[in-house]
Amino acid sequence: MFQSYVFLCFLAIHQSYAVTIGPVADLVVANAQVSPDGFTKSAVLAGGTLPGPTITGQKGDAFKINVMNYLNDDTMLLGTSIHWHGLFQHHTTQMDGTAFVTQCPLAPGHSFLYNFTGADQVGTYWYHSHYGVQYCDGLRGPMIIYDPNDPYRLSYDIDDESSVITLMDWYHVPSPQVQRQAVPDSVLINGIGRYQGGPDMPYAVIHVQPFKRYRFRLLNMACKPNYIFSIDNHNFTIIEVDGQYVKPLVVDSIQIYAAQRYSFILEANQTVDNYWVHADPNTGTNATAILRYAGSPTVDPQNRTTPNSLALNETDLHPLYPAPPILFQEDADVKLNLVLGTNESNFNFLINDVQYTSPSIPVLLQLLSGDMSASQLAPNGSVYTLAGNRVIEISWNPDNSPGRPHPFHLHGHSFAVVRSAGSTSYNYVNPVIRDTVNTGDAGDYVTIRFITDNPGPWLLHCHINWHLNTGMAVVFSEAVQDLAPTESLSNSSKQLCPIFDSLPQQNFPLPPN
Repeated sequence: MFQSYVFLCFLAIHQSYAVTIGPVADLVVANAQVSPDGFTKSAVLAGGTLPGPTITGQKGDAFKINVMNYLNDDTMLLGTSIHWHGLFQHHTTQMDGTAFVTQCPLAPGHSFLYNFTGADQVGTYWYHSHYGVQYCDGLRGPMIIYDPNDPYRLSYDIDDESSVITLMDWYHVPSPQVQRQAVPDSVLINGIGRYQGGPDMPYAVIHVQPFKRYRFRLLNMACKPNYIFSIDNHNFTIIEVDGQYVKPLVVDSIQIYAAQRYSFILEANQTVDNYWVHADPNTGTNATAILRYAGSPTVDPQNRTTPNSLALNETDLHPLYPAPPILFQEDADVKLNLVLGTNESNFNFLINDVQYTSPSIPVLLQLLSGDMSASQLAPNGSVYTLAGNRVIEISWNPDNSPGRPHPFHLHGHSFAVVRSAGSTSYNYVNPVIRDTVNTGDAGDYVTIRFITDNPGPWLLHCHINWHLNTGMAVVFSEAVQDLAPTESLSNSSKQLCPIFDSLPQQNFPLPPN
């Protein structure tokens, strides 16, 4: 076991700020008592903060994050893993951090070095536990890869830790006790919120200088809700979506789904004053923070009633740089229709009539042992074999799945959204490229395309964490013939499963409907 580790839990009270580390750092995962909305509870923290510290680097940097597990509160999961959301992990599949797909969980009292590069990737990402519903207990934080050749660099003045905005849901019980239909107790904006009937906590404050131009990076790190985000009297010029540059698009509100990210330029060109920042969830109570111009009094903003009229429509987003033409060939090489549903007896989720359950041996280890065909791989029925260098088209039918809309994330890839939620048209010319998509409501048929150019097992799943935990996922076993020559397990990776399997297993039954 590690020696006792004592740390302070930093919570921004009177102003919003972020602790920044990386690209080489230790990251301690430990339990602590926190009260971000005035209610005190035990949490799972990365680096002693909620949200976790912002991990930063430059394009091409080698990230070496040594995760040390000090968890000891057995009302929650004691193992952990960390997924670097949006990073492709090309040739470093074992660093994807997906429990029972690419690794076994890291046992308490042990450490694991996540060692990878972002290669050519730049933009706004995040990290979170990918073990059960653990990140709902707090283990989540931003990850920013700066681009020295940012094509929009002359369009803004400030882009640093002060311009990162995180949105999260928060629950007053440990995540294994949260019921399926539970409404979040509060929304946290940059780690601060209020709950109904609770104390009047200070609002998170975002500070700006008059006439400066800010690149704000907005992240939805929630386990469940989507949010409509806006700032009174201010427009946003969107320039990045999920790590992909887009052509400038002016909006005044953004509906952001779980795990999605946007960069937008905000010009502080309004009267020096305080302005409400809004994060209105699709479930739970609306939340506010304050955008405060330097020179304005330290008071709450006045209420404004001007409605937003330039809401973001995903079909208006177009990539700044064109995707490979092969992606939009007339017919995809493989077309998959994913029908979302539920088991009528236990209400767990199904994809094509199969509930995803985590295998006892991670899929990556199964593949490296020589089990190549989908019929040989566990979990049976949830693994789809895809040949390399093929154009894959996936469509979702969400008609019979409760809890819509479901935001789906694909590990190891970004993809073109050729048909968006709320639209009946297909765009095979210049659709937005992203890694997490809203699959819409009944009647929608959201469709994406990607190229199988990254060997490995990659999870595709709903990013409402309670839905993933009850079965809404599949694994793509991609280009497996090319995996073994490029992916040699490190000794540390090989140790994870024997150590984890030797521990007493925790059993948290899935909550009833």
